[in-house]
Amino acid sequence: MSSKKSSTKIFDVIVIGGGQAGLAVGYYLRRAKLDFIILDNQDQSGGAWQRFWPSLRLFSPAWMSSLPGRLMPSSKDGKSPHRDDVLSYFADYEQRYQLPIYRPYEVKSVQRDDENDCLRVSDGHYTCLAKAVVSATGTWSNYYIPDIEGQQDYLGEQRHSAHYDGPEGYKDKRVLVVGGGNSGAQIYAELVQVADASWVTLEPPQFLPDDVDGRALFERATARIMSNKSSTHKVIDNEDDGNNSNDRSDNDSNNTNAANIEGNIVMMPPIKKVRDKGLLTTRPMFSHLTKQGVVWPDGTEESIDAIIWCTGFEPTLEHLASLGVIEEDGKILTEQGQALKEPRLWLFGYGDWASPASATIIGAGRSARENVPALLDFLSKDT
Repeated sequence: MSSKKSSTKIFDVIVIGGGQAGLAVGYYLRRAKLDFIILDNQDQSGGAWQRFWPSLRLFSPAWMSSLPGRLMPSSKDGKSPHRDDVLSYFADYEQRYQLPIYRPYEVKSVQRDDENDCLRVSDGHYTCLAKAVVSATGTWSNYYIPDIEGQQDYLGEQRHSAHYDGPEGYKDKRVLVVGGGNSGAQIYAELVQVADASWVTLEPPQFLPDDVDGRALFERATARIMSNKSSTHKVIDNEDDGNNSNDRSDNDSNNTNAANIEGNIVMMPPIKKVRDKGLLTTRPMFSHLTKQGVVWPDGTEESIDAIIWCTGFEPTLEHLASLGVIEEDGKILTEQGQALKEPRLWLFGYGDWASPASATIIGAGRSARENVPALLDFLSKDT
């Protein structure tokens, strides 16, 4: 790295983001013996996982939820891994493969450097150059909350699932969990045990069978993309936080033909427990907010202490704005991870529009395995 004045050193690749997608790409770049670095804006390993609520579990067994080269160890209780199990795994992964990660380094911009025929990456103080840049910043820091009438007037607590840290602060409170995806289901199942909680969804939630885990979601996403390969621009499902999936569903009879199984919410043990108690119910979306609460479609007003928005995420791409590659919908046109409007830019880990289910752990690994060879081929032609 250098000061604002250009350095003569030009890396083969700079990876922006040290989460699951950045680690997976780093694994394959290391195997290819490229000169690369990973720039991460976090203080420690773990990416967005260090921000998730402590009780969060993966949707699938550890051995089905691994990055390339190293299986995730089983959870101590023999069940699906907890958030902290994932954090330990990521930290060990970095050390095992000695990935060249620099943190904290907050990339502010990626610009074209015509003089050196490369891309310039900067945090506003220091600059580094690369023949290719991989953006793997994910979606966590760009969460989405819908614009609802009265939202600015509401005096209660509002928090997105990105910042939900557990049920402790909501005991005996009136809480609404808004969002019909997996995060909404899991957080509601946790809160309804300690609070007067309601689960609010636009449409009735669709549950997977009890014996089908998150692998079905991955296989369905893959099948959907593969059936429409002519499209290079896919849309992220705002109600799927992409906590997990797997890579070997064809080896498990419970997930045979997973792409054809209906439903999108995984029946994790806490959700089953709430269902068995008769508490797994939803309410329709409220019409607007007031200072003290919400107004339901029938005109009934209700006081609410807190609202947890489980309404999804959008890709974090602001650092790429100066390249002129971001479309009106906030995404980038890609093919095999490569930006069509700037071939030196590659996108990993953002969801289906970049690569099928690439916002999941195993999806990040599969995306890197399938698309890094194209990056290597691009670099070989550039030399």
